[in-house]
Amino acid sequence: MATKENASEKLVFQAEVKQLLHLMIHSLYSNKEIVIRELISNASDAADKLRFEALKDASLYEKDSELKIRLSFDKKARTLTISDNGIGMNREEVISNIGTIARSGTKEFLNNLTGDEAKDANLIGQFGVGFYSSFIIADLVTVITRRAGSKEAIQWESKGEGEYTISEVEKETRGTDIILHLKKDEDEFLSDWTLKSIIKKYSDHITLPIVMKKSEWKDGEEVPTDEDETVNAASALWARNKNDIKEEEYQEFYKNLSYDQEPPLTYSHNRIEGKQEYISLLYIPAKAPFDLFDRERHHSVKLYVKRIFIMEASEKLMPNYLRFIKGVIDSADLPLNVSREILQDSKEVEAIRAGSTKKVLDLLEDMSEKKPDDYKKFWKEFGVVMKEGHSEDFANREKIAKLFRFNSTHEETDAQVVSLKDYVSRMKDGQEAIYFITADSYEAAKHSPHLEIFKKKGIEVLLLSDRVDEWLLSTFNEFESKKLQSIAKGDLDLGKLEDEKEKEEKKKIEKDAKSLVEKIQKALGDKVKEVKVTHRLTDSPACLVAGEHDLSGNLERLLKAAGQKTPDTKPILEINPTHKLIQKLESTNDSARFNDFAEVIFDQALISEGGQLKDPVAFVKKINQFLVE
Repeated sequence: MATKENASEKLVFQAEVKQLLHLMIHSLYSNKEIVIRELISNASDAADKLRFEALKDASLYEKDSELKIRLSFDKKARTLTISDNGIGMNREEVISNIGTIARSGTKEFLNNLTGDEAKDANLIGQFGVGFYSSFIIADLVTVITRRAGSKEAIQWESKGEGEYTISEVEKETRGTDIILHLKKDEDEFLSDWTLKSIIKKYSDHITLPIVMKKSEWKDGEEVPTDEDETVNAASALWARNKNDIKEEEYQEFYKNLSYDQEPPLTYSHNRIEGKQEYISLLYIPAKAPFDLFDRERHHSVKLYVKRIFIMEASEKLMPNYLRFIKGVIDSADLPLNVSREILQDSKEVEAIRAGSTKKVLDLLEDMSEKKPDDYKKFWKEFGVVMKEGHSEDFANREKIAKLFRFNSTHEETDAQVVSLKDYVSRMKDGQEAIYFITADSYEAAKHSPHLEIFKKKGIEVLLLSDRVDEWLLSTFNEFESKKLQSIAKGDLDLGKLEDEKEKEEKKKIEKDAKSLVEKIQKALGDKVKEVKVTHRLTDSPACLVAGEHDLSGNLERLLKAAGQKTPDTKPILEINPTHKLIQKLESTNDSARFNDFAEVIFDQALISEGGQLKDPVAFVKKINQFLVE
C-alpha cells in the first residue's frame, strides 16, 4: 500500500470518544472476542449498504459483485486484518464515523455504564460503538478504505491516545481493511483455530461468506495455505427449515441480532405463504432495552427482501407498543428498491404488520397460560408499553386487554399479577362493575381512604399507579361487558352489593348531617365544588372525589407536571359524620375556629390524594395550634 506524497493530517478525537477509548484500553477486558464480532458485523453492514445503493447504480460493484469478508493474520508482524469489499468510506465519512460521535451511540453508551465489566462490554454493539472495541486488543489500529465509485482512498491510523492521522493512499479495490497491531499479550488472535471458533460462535449467521486461508499442521505448527475456505454457514438462519435449526442457533442468532447477552424469553419462527409470502423470526427479550420509552427510536426489526437487507423498519412492520420486539422479516413480494415512503402505503406491508402483530400477541397469550413465571418477567419489563396498545391497536383491543396485568387489593404484592379475567372470576354476586383507583404510586393507591368500604365488604379493587394508566382509561372502559368504574369519581353506587337496610341508614345519616354539610360548604367557599356525606369511608374523616366527567386528581397532576393546561375544576369533599374528628368539628361553636378546622380537614384529604397544598406553612400553623390547645 503506497502512501501518496501529500503529508498526513493529524486530528484530535472528540471529547466523548477520548473518554470511550480510555475505557476500552484500560477497563473492558472481560470478553475480548467481542472485537472480532463487532468488526465482522460492521463489515457485513458495509456490504448491505453497497447492495442497497447498487440497486440504483450497479456500477458501484466495479465488476465485482461477489461480496465477502476476509480475516487474515501475520504472526511475524503481529497483525490481524479484517477486510470487506463493501461500500467503503470517503474522507468525510471516515472523520464522521470514527473521529466524532456522529451517529454512534457513544454518549448514551457512556451514560449507561454500570461499572460491571461484563455488562459494560456487552453494551458495545447495542450502542453502535463497536469499532472502538479494537483498542481492547490492539495498541495501534490502521484503517484503509475506498468508497465504491470513488478513486480516492484514505488511511486512518491511531494508537487510541486522543488523536489520529489521516492521509491519502492508493487502494485498488473498494471497501475497508482494518489492521489491528496486537498488544503483546494478545497472541491468541494470531491463531487460525481461535479465530475460526470465534467466527462460528458469533458470526455464523452472517449471510456473507467469511473467508480465511485454510491451515495445515507442519512440524507442530499451524501454516496457512493458498486455498480459501468459508468459515461461517453464510446462510440466513430464518430461511432454513425450523426442524434443521438447533435451539442454541436460535439463541446465538438472537444475541448477535440484539447485542443482548441474556437469552430471550421466547420466539416465533414462521413461514407465511398465500397472498403474501414472507418469513418472520421474532423474539421477545427478557430485559427491556435502555431506550424502551423513546418512541422515536426504531431499530428492532430488520426488513429483508429475498435475503437482501433493506432497512431497519420497526415502525412500519410492528406497532409502536411492540417496539421491544427483536427479529427479522424477509419478504418475497416487496420490490428490492423499496423505500420508507413505499412502505407507508404498501398493502403488502400492512398485511405483514397485521400478521406479525397477531403472531406476537398469540405468543404472549401462550406464554401467559403455559409459562406464567416467564410472563411475570415479561410484564415487569414491558407491561407499561403494552398498555399503550389499547389506544393504538383497535383491531386487537380484546387480545391486548386479556394480556394486561394489574395490582389489586386481592394480592399483597407490588408486582402486577392480576389479570382482568382473574378479577371477573372473583367478582361478588350482584357486582356489575370492575372497580379501580388511580394514584401516583402503588403505596398511595393501596392506602387510599377510598378503599375503606370496599375492604369492609371484601370487594376487590384494581390499584393503578403507572403513568400510562390514565391514558389507558381514556379508551379502556369495558371488559367482557363489565364496565370499569373509578371508586374516586362521581357518586358511589354499589347497586346490589348494598341491602335495603344500608340504604336507609345512609339516607338517615345524610339528613342528620345536612346543616353540618352546609356550614363546611360555606367555610371552604370556592375551594370545593360541593360538600356531601360520604358512603366510601369507614375509618377516615373525609376524602376528595372528582366529578364523574372531571379529570381525576392524579391525571390533573400528571398533566400539570408535563406543562399541560387543565380545566379549572374543583373537587368534591365527602365527610364521614360518624368519625370523631368530624363530630368534634360539628361541636365547635367559634366560627373562626370552625373555618380553620374545616380547612385542615380539607387539606388532610388533599394530601391523602397525593395533592400539594397551596400554603403548607398555614396548614402547619393550624395543626400546631390545635395540638397545643
